[in-house]
Amino acid sequence: MKIFEFAFFGLASLLVLLGGLATVAARNPIRGAMGLLTSIVGIAGLYLMLSAEFLAAIQILVYAGAIVILFLFVIMLLGPSATSPRDARTAVPRYVGAGVLGASSIGALALVASASKPGVLAVPAAPESLGTIEALGHELFTKGIVPFELSGALLLVAVIGAVAVARGKQVDPTLLPAGEGADAASPEPGDQGAAQPGALAGHATLSAKEPH
Repeated sequence: MKIFEFAFFGLASLLVLLGGLATVAARNPIRGAMGLLTSIVGIAGLYLMLSAEFLAAIQILVYAGAIVILFLFVIMLLGPSATSPRDARTAVPRYVGAGVLGASSIGALALVASASKPGVLAVPAAPESLGTIEALGHELFTKGIVPFELSGALLLVAVIGAVAVARGKQVDPTLLPAGEGADAASPEPGDQGAAQPGALAGHATLSAKEPH
């Protein structure tokens, strides 16, 4: 491997790792979204090293240009101070999950190290159509059509859920029948006039009961 390729691989890997750590460790959701953007850029760089230029471009256009923007819209709707509650009851599941992830990572590194020995694993040469639009379209709309449609439905559900959470339980006046919202918001002049004598009578009663 050439020096330039090794340096590019190290830079892309560093962006992926640092972006992932910033995404899960940042308390501010905006900083977490920026960490996700950094990780996505690093993954696009790894796609470039695999000669998958189309996947790298789609990674930037779709994920960095659309998904991260969608996350930022959700953060703007909920507010940047809408952080998740942290208490001691969820500490044990977090530590268990971190331990399982660490053990899985160590096992994966051990497998990669054992498979990197000469003669252990023979990797066939990549076809010439690897990473092209034709090959990707054939795989996407034949073998991957169901996951592709499910991912679109998942994003739609995420957008609807974000709007529902942002709106809360307040009643939207635009959804009420015509005239009902205005009647509930502002009482009629006759009602105000009718309410004034009662208010004056109650004030007079309270004044009479006060000691002199």
